[in-house]
Amino acid sequence: MVEDRVIAEHLTALLTPVITSQSGFFRELGLRDRILTLPLMVAAVLTLLWRDVPGVTELGRLLETEGFLWCNPIKVSQQALSQRFLTFPAVLFERIFHEILPKLKARWSARHNRPLPESVQFTLSRFENIWVVDGSTLEALFRKLKSLEEVKTGTLAGKMGVVIDLVTRLPMAIWFVENPRASDTRFEENLLELVSAKTLLLLDRGFYHFLFWQQLIDREIHFITRRKINAAIQYQQVFTNSYDLRDRLVKIGSGTKKTPIVTLRLIEVRVGKIWRSYLTSVLEPEILPPYVVIDLYQKRWRIEDAFNTVKRLLGLSYLWTGSINGIKLQIWATWLFYAVLVDLGDAVADEISLPLDRISLEMIYRGLYYFHGASCRGEASDLVKYFANPDIQNCLGIVKRKRKPKSKLIVAPFPDKQRGSDQFFFQFPPKSPLTTSLQA
Repeated sequence: MVEDRVIAEHLTALLTPVITSQSGFFRELGLRDRILTLPLMVAAVLTLLWRDVPGVTELGRLLETEGFLWCNPIKVSQQALSQRFLTFPAVLFERIFHEILPKLKARWSARHNRPLPESVQFTLSRFENIWVVDGSTLEALFRKLKSLEEVKTGTLAGKMGVVIDLVTRLPMAIWFVENPRASDTRFEENLLELVSAKTLLLLDRGFYHFLFWQQLIDREIHFITRRKINAAIQYQQVFTNSYDLRDRLVKIGSGTKKTPIVTLRLIEVRVGKIWRSYLTSVLEPEILPPYVVIDLYQKRWRIEDAFNTVKRLLGLSYLWTGSINGIKLQIWATWLFYAVLVDLGDAVADEISLPLDRISLEMIYRGLYYFHGASCRGEASDLVKYFANPDIQNCLGIVKRKRKPKSKLIVAPFPDKQRGSDQFFFQFPPKSPLTTSLQA
């Protein structure tokens, strides 16, 4: 992809102040201000991601002939550039990532035109944060790399744990472990250190751990997860019991040290001929009504969308190097670029007053190429307004097609007593072969 002046200025304005603030830490690590400095390395990694550069050799040619982002043309050997990618401290990218998040959150807060989903709006009146947590295994290491010649074929690169803010869609935390077969429970301690009270977590069944649940509850941190089929449950109290919805207070666990007895709510909804079951630590239906719980958990899929974007679209499924430092550098850089992409998508959503869920981040990314062409022809000078143009939306598919409209969300704590027989909560979308495969 060709570098565009407007896009380069956008990235420069966002990142230059953050990079400058890390110059002191750069020197504390004992790194000298050589040719391949911190600003140049950040620009190099972002250029690899943004412009889809196929390798370090091609990156060196770009740097020598035209420069990129805030870096002027300069000649650097391919060997020096490759070695720098192997040894450049990934912690610097980690610090830049964490420092830019508050800035992106402030930009999100300044936008007021794009609506939030009704279940999210309702929950934010009870909780300060709604976060989604999950783990994802990285792809197998690329054997053509010289550093991996002695590594067994098919060796996976490790596992990362990720926390996504459901409201802003920004990543809140990224963790990495070298063992690709590590359980999601490996990230429990990291999560306990990160999360504060009045946060609602959406957890998949990888965090199905009773002791961890109790630790969250003791800290006034609540969660929603799915029930395992073989879970032993004691029913305590019935809140709702109708044809298509059951909401009950239950106790789960055996009472041992590792599996203490935990009091939760079990919410079950009938979909066709099957029942889908959800567990939550929010015991009062008045605080989190059953249909709000169900709708929120459907949105847990947003973290799977994020994994798909960083792996398939931004190239995290193709690892540049086999060194642990190099893998971490690529992880932090990719999620940093993802956060910038989410910020751009949210700005477009705000411009056209649509929920961020309706904006395709993939087509925003691919549309950067077309924006460059329009910019060269003098037809566009503003990224957000370009993507907000109805003609561009239709041509590039910036706005996702709207599915069959859902019925209004029922926020009554006891729906069987407060809704008419002709009201329904929502319809699950029909399963496509792809959806069935992903769920499996």
